[in-house]
Amino acid sequence: MVDSSIVLVGFRFPFPMQNPIVKLALADGKVFSGRNFGACGELCGEVVFNTSMTGYQEILTDPSYFGQIVCMTYPLIGNYGVNEEDVESQGISLSGFIVRELCEYPSNFRCTQPLDAYLKAAGVIGIQEIDTRALVKRLRVHGAMTGVLSTTDLDDNSLVAKAQNSPQLVGHDYVHEVIPDSTSSWKNGLNELGVPADFRMTNARNGSQPHVIAVDYGMKWNIPRYLRQYGCQVTVVPGNVSADEILEHKPDGVFLSNGPGDPRPLNYAVQAIRELLGKVPIFGICLGQQLLGMALGAEIFKLKFGHRGANQPVLDQRTGKVEITSQNHGFALQPESLPESVEITHINLNDRTVEGIRHRDFPVFGVQYHPEASAGPHDSHYLFREFRQLMSV
Repeated sequence: MVDSSIVLVGFRFPFPMQNPIVKLALADGKVFSGRNFGACGELCGEVVFNTSMTGYQEILTDPSYFGQIVCMTYPLIGNYGVNEEDVESQGISLSGFIVRELCEYPSNFRCTQPLDAYLKAAGVIGIQEIDTRALVKRLRVHGAMTGVLSTTDLDDNSLVAKAQNSPQLVGHDYVHEVIPDSTSSWKNGLNELGVPADFRMTNARNGSQPHVIAVDYGMKWNIPRYLRQYGCQVTVVPGNVSADEILEHKPDGVFLSNGPGDPRPLNYAVQAIRELLGKVPIFGICLGQQLLGMALGAEIFKLKFGHRGANQPVLDQRTGKVEITSQNHGFALQPESLPESVEITHINLNDRTVEGIRHRDFPVFGVQYHPEASAGPHDSHYLFREFRQLMSV
């Protein structure tokens, strides 16, 4: 019998076969037809796009994408496969994945599995060979919107109706879908390949380690890795804990993580943060900054299509330096609503939205972007050093 497969990097791939048709229907009535990869079935979610050229495995496993169908603007995805080290959570969090072209034969010394098999094992539907430029242009013009991916229902009118009747992301608490069940200790620092070239670890004075409580609203794992790399003891707690439960750990600092969806329904998180103000240094990232801003009295608004990618320019108004940043958010702080006690430290140079805040009296600050970004960029990891310096240990 002839073996119709090829062997690459120690594992075996079958020759590609014609995949079944899959359709993407948007709530505005537009339907895209493509080829399926990953799992089969049907799902709905908010359709968004990400402009990163690398880091698709980190995107897939970022809990902030829960409830979303993500379109990658870079045309070839999957060329280095996936591995067991570059994950940001326990599994894939997003609902569906859209690419222009899937690389079926990855090549990388760290690769353990092709992207197609990775999505199939997780039950995530993928669509390829659609005009992703047309899709992204539509989202930029009309805004992020609900969509349906399906390999089972291929009737355009039926799919559009489903998209129009599916629940929207706005107003829902998705944090409860991704937070951990219990408190745990985090032990691992950055792996060798993840350490930035200019990184200098901050050693704790006298061998001591400040104790950081990381409040997990859907936290990327590279965040506690950075905290450990900067000499902190890290305890991870679920995002629905109270301020009293956090203070019982006697923390030297509290970190507020990223997470999915609309921050406005998360009254329990805002109340907990409000009760921590002035009692302990606080550092928030992404959703963490939004919740921090709300606790300080600010209002939130939804961006038209959000910021998702690894190339967002941000100005640090304190130094005049521009950082290239990784971002993933669909909501932002309303600058006019911030009280006088809060300084805007960073702004997005594309649309002038708030990217960083700092309290003028309390040791409290946050940024909207991701200084822990993997696969990069690494311009902003100094923020972990600033947090470390705020803690008195």
